[in-house]
Amino acid sequence: MTVSKLFTPSGKTRAAGLGLKFPGVKGENNSITDVAGVSVGYTTLIEGEGPLRVGAGPVRTGVTAILPRPRTDICRPVFAGCFSLNGNGELTSSHYLEEVGQLTLPITITNTHACGLSRDATLRWIVKKFPHEFNDSFGLPVAAETYDGFLNDINGFHITDAHVFDAIDNAKFGPIEEGSVGGGTGMKSFDFKAGSGTASREVIYDGARYTVGAFVQSNFGKRADLTILGHRLGRDLLEPAIIQNTPNTELSSIIGIIATDAPLLPHQLKRLARRVALGMGQTGGIGAHGSGDIFLAFSTANLDVLSSKISGVHTAHFIPDPDLDPFFEAVVQSTEEAILNSMTANEDMTGRDGNFVPALPHSAIKALLDKLG
Repeated sequence: MTVSKLFTPSGKTRAAGLGLKFPGVKGENNSITDVAGVSVGYTTLIEGEGPLRVGAGPVRTGVTAILPRPRTDICRPVFAGCFSLNGNGELTSSHYLEEVGQLTLPITITNTHACGLSRDATLRWIVKKFPHEFNDSFGLPVAAETYDGFLNDINGFHITDAHVFDAIDNAKFGPIEEGSVGGGTGMKSFDFKAGSGTASREVIYDGARYTVGAFVQSNFGKRADLTILGHRLGRDLLEPAIIQNTPNTELSSIIGIIATDAPLLPHQLKRLARRVALGMGQTGGIGAHGSGDIFLAFSTANLDVLSSKISGVHTAHFIPDPDLDPFFEAVVQSTEEAILNSMTANEDMTGRDGNFVPALPHSAIKALLDKLG
């Protein structure tokens, strides 16, 4: 197994690095960026400590940008579909996605109160970079959010246009960081530090090798429900405990983004997006009332069809619906591992008012799994 599958570029241990053996064949880097042409960028803001002073901090937040196509082709659409398991959250452009089954431009993920700014800043970025493409046109970029107010000065509105621009401009191929980075900086899951996580699976179909990649901004779940590889370990992980100097609200969420190079149509991608919920359930998520559990899937295939501006009948390739089960399985597997990567590749964090969220203890996970065999 390659180093990138065990550790992040900065050396943080991923779930596989703990010896957890997940089903399925992983992509080269076990990342959404294993899908050719897909890149991920982050802007991470960690500033200040002590009591909350709205507008001053402490700041524990950021922006994640996912580019479905390389920057030079970012104005070319991709087929896409979305699904809301529980709608206590936001993913902009969802109505347009439902209508036409396509998305264009970078996808951004941030905190709840920066979602609108992130959407608008993406438009400002595209108009600046590609003025001729958007001279007499319009854009409806996807921006999504989860709530980081337990650790972050969320009402201080610290995210700016420049932070969104940086996340898009810094998007990289290959191995990417996980944990408390980008939009995931101030997030928690199962009362452990969480945030940004990714994983991928390979699927062989009709003699061709395809990749399914998942990226999550994970911010959901109660500790007692934490399940790892089928074992409900959260009930035994009482320590280290979360420290709540202000209320730990139930404003939890998860955003899941699925990318694939398999030729799929919008209704099929919506079906893939639904399966993110099953991967979430594998880790103990229940789609709680206060949780925004919103998922999107896109395909980088059929480039010539979607980039054509010529009128007339077009022909798109697609895999028949009865043959999609291996791709559904790949979504479930990669989502489960991505969530756990967001937790294992992480560290303790203290935020506003001394609120403290511990990292998932690696030694305790190994001991419990050894005990369970």
